Amino acid sequence: MAVEKGTETVKPIVMKKILLFSLVTFVFIACGGIKKTQQAVNTGNYSNAIENSLMNLAENKDKKRHQPYILLLEEAFEKYSQREQEKITFLEKDENPANYEAIYNSYNNLKNVQERIKPLIPLYIMDENRNAEFAFENYDNDLLDAKDQLSEYLYDNASDLLENATSKYDYRKAYDDFVYLNKINPGFEDSKLKKEEAHTKGLDYVRVGMLNHTDQIIPARLEEELLNFNTYGLDNLWTEYHTNPLSDIDYDYAMEVSLKDIAISPEQVSEKQIIKEKQIKDGYKYAIDAEGNVVRDSLGNKIKVDKFKTVKCNFYQFTQFKTAQVAGIVSFTELKKQQVLNSYPLSSEFVFEHVYANYDGDKRALENDLVSLLNLAAVPFPTNEQMVYDAGEDLKLRLKSILSRQQFN
Repeated sequence: MAVEKGTETVKPIVMKKILLFSLVTFVFIACGGIKKTQQAVNTGNYSNAIENSLMNLAENKDKKRHQPYILLLEEAFEKYSQREQEKITFLEKDENPANYEAIYNSYNNLKNVQERIKPLIPLYIMDENRNAEFAFENYDNDLLDAKDQLSEYLYDNASDLLENATSKYDYRKAYDDFVYLNKINPGFEDSKLKKEEAHTKGLDYVRVGMLNHTDQIIPARLEEELLNFNTYGLDNLWTEYHTNPLSDIDYDYAMEVSLKDIAISPEQVSEKQIIKEKQIKDGYKYAIDAEGNVVRDSLGNKIKVDKFKTVKCNFYQFTQFKTAQVAGIVSFTELKKQQVLNSYPLSSEFVFEHVYANYDGDKRALENDLVSLLNLAAVPFPTNEQMVYDAGEDLKLRLKSILSRQQFN
């Protein structure tokens, strides 16, 4: 009994220790979050301090342990607003159009921070018996003015770049500016049309061809599928592949899929004979003692023992086998300089193999995996054309890998 009482007194002590440890850990984590937020304020990382404070207060703004976050949010917001406003004032005095984006972003950030704090108001500070104070301002007019200035600047800059471009890189830079412009100010003047024009002129056009240098006929559907770039799932903003070149396009590059060799093996059937023997049950007999008498159990019943016999089976396994190997090269050429940029080997193999079997003798001597082959029979070999097409399935995957790696500019 003494031992049982001792055990019972140990359990509450263990539970108290676990609860105490959990509480200490929880407090440590909570204090760690507050400490990091305070450190962010002290180092001028006001955005991070605001983010941490908002995240914790959104969870439950009335929790006592979240009180420090209200004070930190109040302080960080005041300092952040002051710094951004001073930054805007300085940039506006500089009168450099290149500053329009920074001014727009600052106004936008100020407005967004205020909109995130507003749903949490009021935020009550218990120790000071007051609500937190946030000097909100209406930035709508300033933000709209900044957006108009930035839009005009982006439009003029991108339009000038589009008109006076000397390389595809210029067109692509103009395209990026028009994309950004349509993001902040959708439908500004004719920016959508100019964006499409910049994209069209910034594209690399690749003329694609396929050559057969083998003595085999390439299945028409394989050639069609190999050159159907829509099936490759390529997501390249600045490259277009044309398998049917257009007369009004000045192509930048040529891609050539050249098949060099197609090797198809003869149809083969190999045979393998396996002799199997196994002992199987073949009824029963009564147990006999040394004197020739039938052995009985304690109830007087005759004791039976299994009889075994050896069975034998000749197992004949047949394997149909045929292979097709396709090898070639994929090359990319810059047409203006007539210079080969890259060449990649392209190869694939397809193996046709079919196994079936028959037997002579007692099939009870065979294992289950061999018995299952007896249900199969010989099948027609695939044609050479089908073999080449099947090898091409893997060829498409390899070609896709090459296309994904190839970079022109």
